[in-house]
Amino acid sequence: MKTLLFLCTGNYYRSRYAEELFNHGAARIQLTWRAQSRGLAVERGVNNVGPLSPFALEALKDRGLVARAGDRFPQQCTALDLEAASHIVALYELEHRPLIRQRFSVWESHVEYWHVADVEIVPPKVALTAIDRQIDVLLSRLRSS
Repeated sequence: MKTLLFLCTGNYYRSRYAEELFNHGAARIQLTWRAQSRGLAVERGVNNVGPLSPFALEALKDRGLVARAGDRFPQQCTALDLEAASHIVALYELEHRPLIRQRFSVWESHVEYWHVADVEIVPPKVALTAIDRQIDVLLSRLRSS
C-alpha cells in the first residue's frame, strides 16, 4: 500500500476533504494507495471549530460520502510524515510552498503543488469542486502508472 500525503495550512478543510475524497475514490477503483493529510501550520487554525470543516462535511454529504476520519482532529506535519509518503500534494502553492521552504526545506522540490486557495480567497464550492477535478486526474494518473 502506497501513501499519499495531502498538505494544507491547518489540516481542517482542504487537505482533509482531499484525503476523504481520494480514499473513497481509491477504494472504488481498487487502487493500492491510501491518503493521509497534515497541516503545515496547525497553530494558525485558532478559529477552526471541531475536528473537520463543516464545508468539507457538507461537500462529502452532497457527493453521497461519509467522512471516515471525520472525528480526527487536525494534525501537524512532521518530517516522518513526509518520509513515509510515496507522493505529496500541497493544496495551494502560493500559501504552502513558503511554509514547506521554511519548515521542511529539503522537501520543497518533492511536492506536487496545486492551486486551490482557502475560503478567504475562494468560495468553498469553487475550491472543493477544483479539488474534485484534481482528485479525478490524480486517481487516473496513479491507476495508469
